Amino acid sequence: MSMERDEEIKRWTARRKSAMVMEIIQGTTTVAEASRQYDLQPSKIRDKGEIRP
Repeated sequence: MSMERDEEIKRWTARRKSAMVMEIIQGTTTVAEASRQYDLQPSKIRDKGEIRP
């Protein structure tokens, strides 16, 4: 997924969602970092993967 970070994401596929959630779970990134990077609200990221703060 890191290669896709440089490109603007136009559509959130299941693969992209799961890759982002796995990065957060593995500690590669945080919800706050992903929120800024993908221009998403933190609550939307938490909803995608049912991640709790």
